[in-house]
Amino acid sequence: MTEITLNIEGIDPIDFFGVNNSRFNFIKRNFPTLRMVSRGNSIKAEGNEDELAVFKQKVQRMIDHIERYGKLSEDNIETIVLTDDKRSDAEKQDKQQSHIIVYGNNGLVVRARTDNQLLMVKESEKNDIVFAIGPAGTGKTYTAVALAVRALKEKNVKKIILTRPAVEAGESLGFLPGDLKEKIDPYLRPLYDALDDMIPTDKLTYFMENRVIEVAPLAFMRGRTLDHAYIILDEAQNCSDMQLKMFLTRIGANSKVIITGDPTQIDLPPKVKSGLGTAINILRKVEGISTIMLDESDVVRHRLVKEIIKAYNKLSESKKREDEQPE
Repeated sequence: MTEITLNIEGIDPIDFFGVNNSRFNFIKRNFPTLRMVSRGNSIKAEGNEDELAVFKQKVQRMIDHIERYGKLSEDNIETIVLTDDKRSDAEKQDKQQSHIIVYGNNGLVVRARTDNQLLMVKESEKNDIVFAIGPAGTGKTYTAVALAVRALKEKNVKKIILTRPAVEAGESLGFLPGDLKEKIDPYLRPLYDALDDMIPTDKLTYFMENRVIEVAPLAFMRGRTLDHAYIILDEAQNCSDMQLKMFLTRIGANSKVIITGDPTQIDLPPKVKSGLGTAINILRKVEGISTIMLDESDVVRHRLVKEIIKAYNKLSESKKREDEQPE
């Protein structure tokens, strides 16, 4: 048995170990063969030399991340702990660089974090329309916004248009006070959040005031021709056939489109059919249109989101089998 002591001086213990040692406990669970204890700004670990070497490397990566970006999230820790480090440092650096989409605020590096997100990036470069379909937390919207911001920064487009159907997700916001914009903004908040990460506040304000970036409900797209734009339709599962046809026929010269949706979260009234599945099926073989299917392996939110999606998928499959049973 070998014992090592790792120092994390200069780093807030709460940032590293988490509240009530929550982050440290996650690390320990993923190194079950090691005995480790935290004391102040140090970690003492005991076990097999090879396992200790891997543990030391991952702790150093966490320290490097904090020193570079000033913070360490639970997602960062999970990625570092669960990622296989068998490749050489040069290979890993090249791979990480190739996955970077855009540089955001405060040193934030926005990159494709899963194979399907990377496929989404590559397909968007080759095709003018991309459908990105998958459950919550798979980074569909965030990746799409990052691609749009990159295109704007590189002057490949003149504007970004972000839109969503204003469908209430089981709650009514119509009674809220305020003008139309104030009533609609809650529906569009995820798009604003992504933009806030990637564009400085003063520049984002300028872009929005000068309509370089537009965030609007889908109904506002009717009658327009969208030229030289990067257009994102989010939550497309809440579009009817006619709405999707209307949106797709708005596309003008030198424009790119990403359509995101989650067929398991349709908020349309019972008698209104989602048009997303129809659009994917009838456009599947059209050159210049691509469809990417993301799943729970692409979830980049809290680690429990994967388990939640799996549990609901099992429930859905169980109900489907029951419905198929002969009476």
